[in-house]
Amino acid sequence: MNWILVAMIIALCIPIYEAWQDEDIWQKMLAFGSIATKTSIMILVISVLRDDWMIGVVGVLILSVGNAGLMLLAHVLRRLNQL
Repeated sequence: MNWILVAMIIALCIPIYEAWQDEDIWQKMLAFGSIATKTSIMILVISVLRDDWMIGVVGVLILSVGNAGLMLLAHVLRRLNQL
């Protein structure tokens, strides 16, 4: 199961590289949304491996609420750039 976590960490590096490379704010926000999703999935895997459901609840909260706030911020920034 540790190799699954290593694969997830490697997959996490792809959007970090994309956010570092792009200058477009919309692409950066989408990359950060992807990072948040992958991190919350990693938290859920760790909670299952440790059999600790309190950590799993935190992962679910990050997965459901965190991306919504990030996408709302991205839409606000896009509207400000259009003015």
